[in-house]
Amino acid sequence: MGIDQMVNDAQNATGTIALFSIVVNLFSIVFVWYILQEIKLDVFFKFPRSPKARMFQVVMAVVIGHGFAGFILDYWNWTKLLRYFVE
Repeated sequence: MGIDQMVNDAQNATGTIALFSIVVNLFSIVFVWYILQEIKLDVFFKFPRSPKARMFQVVMAVVIGHGFAGFILDYWNWTKLLRYFVE
């Protein structure tokens, strides 16, 4: 195995991890958006279906979804590291 093959394998692995991270982030944001639809915004906003209320939901979905995705990705990486604990 030459150095070029090793570099190519490392690039492919990095690209796969990046794609997995993007997908997990997007699914987490969509999941949180779905959950946020159940929250009654009339407590916080006079007009709960207004553009400001919707923008608030979008921002909250991105912030909470990104945090949730970060937890999932960290947990995934921690479980991959456990194999070194056993060996």
